[in-house]
Amino acid sequence: MAYEIPVTRARAELADLVNRVVYAGERVVVTRHGKPLVALVSAADLRRLEGGEEPAGQTLEVVCGAGDAPSAHAGPGSLGLAAEQRIP
Repeated sequence: MAYEIPVTRARAELADLVNRVVYAGERVVVTRHGKPLVALVSAADLRRLEGGEEPAGQTLEVVCGAGDAPSAHAGPGSLGLAAEQRIP
């Protein structure tokens, strides 16, 4: 289960959120008006997502792009990687 936090509070607590992800192994979901916007995951989780590894019984879809930018695919090293979890 991921820890959810509103975007306004996440701005103020970014360093603490990064520590929760890196050292406690948590996943953090940043929300706006109660709806998920982005997720903070560890670099190990990101490697698994990019490598196509999926947890048993779940499908993860990786989408690249920066916010609401018109480009659907961002280049290597760009910001804006997001993952969507779909439970079958």
